[in-house]
Amino acid sequence: MRSPLSQSSTNRFSLPHWDGWTVSTLLIAFLLSLPLWVVLSSTFVDARSIWQHLATTVLGTYVGNSLGLMLGVGMGTAFIGVGTAWLVTLCYFPGRRLFESALLLPLAAPAYILAYTYTELLEYYGPIQTQLRQWFGWETVQDYWFPNVRSLPGAIVMLTLVLYPYVYLLARSAFLTQSSSLLEASRNLGCNPWRSFRTVALPLARPAIVAGLSLALMETLNDFGTVEFFSVPTFTTGIYRTWFNMGERLAASQLAALLLLFIFGLIALERLSRQQQRYFQNARQGRTVPRYVLSRWHSLLAIVACVLPILLGFLVPAGVLVQLMGFGNSTAEVDSRADADFPSAAGSSEAIVQNTSNSFWEFARHSLLLSLLTAAIAVLLAIILAYGQRLRPANRWATQVATLGYAVPGAVIAVGILVPLGQFDNTVDAWSRSTFGVSTGLLLSGTIAALVFAYLVRFLAVGFGAVESSLERVKPSLDDAARCLGCGTVSTLQKIHLPLVRGGLLTGLILVFVDVMKELPATLIVRPFNFDTLAIRVYNLASDERLAEAAAPALAIVVVGLLPVVLLSWQMVQGDQH
Repeated sequence: MRSPLSQSSTNRFSLPHWDGWTVSTLLIAFLLSLPLWVVLSSTFVDARSIWQHLATTVLGTYVGNSLGLMLGVGMGTAFIGVGTAWLVTLCYFPGRRLFESALLLPLAAPAYILAYTYTELLEYYGPIQTQLRQWFGWETVQDYWFPNVRSLPGAIVMLTLVLYPYVYLLARSAFLTQSSSLLEASRNLGCNPWRSFRTVALPLARPAIVAGLSLALMETLNDFGTVEFFSVPTFTTGIYRTWFNMGERLAASQLAALLLLFIFGLIALERLSRQQQRYFQNARQGRTVPRYVLSRWHSLLAIVACVLPILLGFLVPAGVLVQLMGFGNSTAEVDSRADADFPSAAGSSEAIVQNTSNSFWEFARHSLLLSLLTAAIAVLLAIILAYGQRLRPANRWATQVATLGYAVPGAVIAVGILVPLGQFDNTVDAWSRSTFGVSTGLLLSGTIAALVFAYLVRFLAVGFGAVESSLERVKPSLDDAARCLGCGTVSTLQKIHLPLVRGGLLTGLILVFVDVMKELPATLIVRPFNFDTLAIRVYNLASDERLAEAAAPALAIVVVGLLPVVLLSWQMVQGDQH
């Protein structure tokens, strides 16, 4: 007799079975997709006058800069990610094993932190231009040319340096699983490494590369801190300015809807590209992919190609942050010593240093609270969704809807949350005034609950992916055995599945924790009044050109961002061993 799990797995298109798991899955999917439907519904509201104003002023700039960012970042991440993945996977050269993991390091640093550090490094009064003026005797900026980092090309470079690991990870995985016989056949037919890469390995890895590019481009459209600091108007900056500076909530909603259509178009193109061209391979188990042994000069070029992304994407920014933080501390110490003869001034310096330290730990506590709370709730919801899908495969469509928010920029999600919450608060306040004569104020808007909800909409997919992949490795026969012993679904989940998927739960917890710690657009728009996080603190200080004070919270975000890098590196090592 076949178990209910086995029977349900054979009929994926059956009608939903209305039990507690199905109802919970549908409820979660409805709540988490609600902001997206709110944003899309704004397209049906007549706002011709607003759109005429936007179209004649800034809309073309938003579209052009967003497309330019996508084109530049797409080309850059594809070149670096695919190239380095090919080198470390299919070539022998000194340091290859080290570079396999080190190439993930730029994932730890958000793009906006790179923007701040490179601005400090490359601006007119930065150390590089200052040293060049000393060497060549230049006196003014008219005496020489130097690239402007605060520009669209500068934003493209910053985003490329931190987003190429998305392409690198998926491309490397694709290269590792390619059929060794095909690569050996190309070599026997006289193909050199470049031709074998271009004609065999690259076409086979094309679906994985396109998936990595899609992730990188979605993160590009989500970016706010980099483009705002570099004064590059895009959809995300336009949504923020239209909402807060102009007070036009409807226009901001419709800009968010247009950006959402960009995202859906990107997803559709990615799916279409995989349908138009498919590749099948029969890789033999136990056989390693043949690697090319590079000559001395080619090895040197390979080392340079792998070192540059690591150096520019992680080591240089981290070094600048450490230097800035040390400079800030030394400045405070010098000020204290210089003011030792003046008690009032000395007391003022000490108060400033103490206040800076206290504020840093306050922002750190806020970030820690939000990250831990969101990660815990996200993993709990992921367990419900993944187990509900395991019991009832017909619920798969609901889980896909619930996790759609990861592809949506944080600014869009923020608008989709604030609009219904504002309407709810105003309705309750009006009812309370008319009934009791008491104003309730804002009940949900601008609260921690609203901010956590925004994080869940944005990052639930990260935790769900980790939990689902772990749960899929648990054999259905264990469910059958538990039922034969009289265990229900909840008891089976507690006693059988959760102990077996602890690694996946921890992975999901860490990934969501770090993503929340780094998130800027949603936090900036939805956060409670006077409730700043480390990311907000870095953004505010950098906007005021106080980069030395921003070094400590920025470095804290980078250090926390190393957690998923270490986790991914460990998983890569384990995968290579197996």
